[in-house]
Amino acid sequence: MGTGTHPTAEPPALIPALTAKAKAAAHPHPHTPTALPPCTCAGATLADRQDATVVRHAGTVAKAHAPDTDPAALTLRVTTAARLPDVLLPPLTPTPATLHDRPVTLWPYGLPVDPDAPDAAPWEAAATLLARLHRTPVPTGLPPMRGPAKAARALARLQAALRTTPHAAARPAARPVLDAWATLPAWARAEAPMPGPPALCHGDLHLGQLVRHPAPDGPWKLIDVDDLGAGVPAWDLARPAAWYACGLLPPDEWTRFLTAYRRAGGPAVPADGDPWPALDVPARALTVQTAALAVTKALAADRPLDEVEQAVVDACARMPSVPPQAPRPPRPAPGFPG
Repeated sequence: MGTGTHPTAEPPALIPALTAKAKAAAHPHPHTPTALPPCTCAGATLADRQDATVVRHAGTVAKAHAPDTDPAALTLRVTTAARLPDVLLPPLTPTPATLHDRPVTLWPYGLPVDPDAPDAAPWEAAATLLARLHRTPVPTGLPPMRGPAKAARALARLQAALRTTPHAAARPAARPVLDAWATLPAWARAEAPMPGPPALCHGDLHLGQLVRHPAPDGPWKLIDVDDLGAGVPAWDLARPAAWYACGLLPPDEWTRFLTAYRRAGGPAVPADGDPWPALDVPARALTVQTAALAVTKALAADRPLDEVEQAVVDACARMPSVPPQAPRPPRPAPGFPG
């Protein structure tokens, strides 16, 4: 093979290379001169975003993590998943590989939540797994949970979009989002350390982070360790709490989730009584993050907000009327103002 000043071929695209890695992991075999039969297993690209590219081949999933991922921190997170197979989907290998300058991890395939069957959403399973995770001692050296950092990144993306779309229709929707962000304490904006004592947190909990393994009817497991770390456990309850506060999650589903978490001994909220003083700041932060991402997308497409996007922006507009962490009586209806 030539070296020096000779031109080099462009490297293969990430998705084909990642698919080949998943295929090799799905069909390990000793070196043999005998030609292998053509593979007819199913494969698919499950995600292709800036922060992650995920492909599946048969029962193996390969994930290329974000280019700016800290390999040492990712290794600690993957190792934690390997040690908690009853809570987190365990990796196929404990050490990330490198592919096209991206860290890559390998996982068994698990069946995800069916988005077309909302009545079958596993709220109790999600809550129970979270409670187990939060009760697990934080492994030595594990980095902070990345939830606040992701929220801050969403706000930075919104501010960048505002600078490049001076005439977009959705610009007025950004003001209540930015104002709500300014009311949050520094730790929730990733500008100060999180308050303690720290718990082992998932960092980005939503129903898309659960799979059944072994598929199709094995127990539910949490997936995606990119944001796993030490932090405020209430952050992991914040997205469903925010959806409830915005009127996007029915009260009975929120009650199922909260009741299951308490029944499993989760430490993020008191065992009884009003959970909102513990959840208020994280729920506000997740609402602002969601609204920031929604407005950013609307700015890029130069379109008005849809009904769901407007609901989270409206929730941001209500936030400054009530100080964060203010105690309040149990709320008879969703909405941040008490």
